[in-house]
Amino acid sequence: MSVGGEQGGMGGEQNGMSEAAGEAASFTTRKWVRPEDLNANGTLFGGVLLQWIDAEAAIFAVVQLGNDRIVTKFMSEIDFESSARQGEIIELEVSATHFGRTSLTLRAEVRNMITRRLILTIDRIVFVNLGEDGQPAPHGYTRATAGRERLPRA
Repeated sequence: MSVGGEQGGMGGEQNGMSEAAGEAASFTTRKWVRPEDLNANGTLFGGVLLQWIDAEAAIFAVVQLGNDRIVTKFMSEIDFESSARQGEIIELEVSATHFGRTSLTLRAEVRNMITRRLILTIDRIVFVNLGEDGQPAPHGYTRATAGRERLPRA
């Protein structure tokens, strides 16, 4: 699943998950900046980028918590340091930083792969795990996984 109608490798995105020794798992995706992603200044529209971050972070949270009933609760300060132009490729990395009883805190970093400049960092994105009743529910995890063993079952 991705934002902007992109699916698979054809829509200008590439995904991967990694786990280095002693580090939390992280998820990296790449997006190709297209004309419909631009603001009036001809650069990547901040709202589009935030939508991509929220969607990719949510996918990562679903995999980490083993539940597709999660909600975004909080996003810390967002400070745009640079941007991207049409045709450039951005790389978005999401990593788990803290597992609470019913929550998961992530960190996101976005870079322009062409200019190699940092676009933004979001230090805290908090997702809450929900039960079938729609209320916060314990998830039972304390560490990130790079595997698929927690994926929700149909």
